[in-house]
Amino acid sequence: MKVSREQMAENRRRILDVASRLFKDKGFDAVSVAEVMKAAGMTHGGFYGHFTSKDDLVAQTLAHALAADSFGDGTFSDFVRSYLAPRHRDNPGNGCPISSLAAAIRHQTPAAKAAMTEGLRAQIARIEDALPDQDASGKRRAAIGSWAAMVGAVILARAVDDPEFSGEVLEQTRAWIDANVG
Repeated sequence: MKVSREQMAENRRRILDVASRLFKDKGFDAVSVAEVMKAAGMTHGGFYGHFTSKDDLVAQTLAHALAADSFGDGTFSDFVRSYLAPRHRDNPGNGCPISSLAAAIRHQTPAAKAAMTEGLRAQIARIEDALPDQDASGKRRAAIGSWAAMVGAVILARAVDDPEFSGEVLEQTRAWIDANVG
């Protein structure tokens, strides 16, 4: 049975959405192609109609997830509060792909690294645009520094087994950004 272009595009988007959640939640190596396709409600055989390999899926999933990752219409301060919140920390599958996958990207293909690089550049540019008026080099420095602090704080908050300390990492990073950036 022939599938329409629209249905193919919808199926591909669904595979990318599912792969994004699974990769962010479990990591690249812990997720199989069969698991992605099953979670997307499709057969394993349909995979190769969309992707050439799992490496291709990883790179395209990163590009898809990072293009969708944005802080919307709110202020930078609103974004910081949302990002450095227990809800984001506790739900990596629905959270930021950078904080979930940055440490593992070094083991991936050049195409996956390129997707991460472009996503990181785009996020830093969005932060620069949202920051209060200051000179261009100051905005760039503040955007990179605050983004690095935010991603690092979420990674660290997820890594510890002490909920109180985990929350403190998020709270203190938020307070530091509020005092120094925004």
